[in-house]
Amino acid sequence: MQYLDSIVGVLKKVTELAVALLALAIVLQVLVGGNVAFIGDVIGNVTKIIASLGSNGLVGLIAAAVLYAIVSRK
Repeated sequence: MQYLDSIVGVLKKVTELAVALLALAIVLQVLVGGNVAFIGDVIGNVTKIIASLGSNGLVGLIAAAVLYAIVSRK
């Protein structure tokens, strides 16, 4: 059971790092404008993901709520 707890802890840290890098990429793209070197069009990709969730109606709304719950869970 101890191994499972350590794996879950590592996954939580990796998720926190990914969210922080995503936020940094969005800020860099807003400041620099256009595509940022080595990052690409982050805002465009996030917009496409949100649009695809929205076009799926209730299923997209449930998926967005589940993703939010996973990311915001402490």
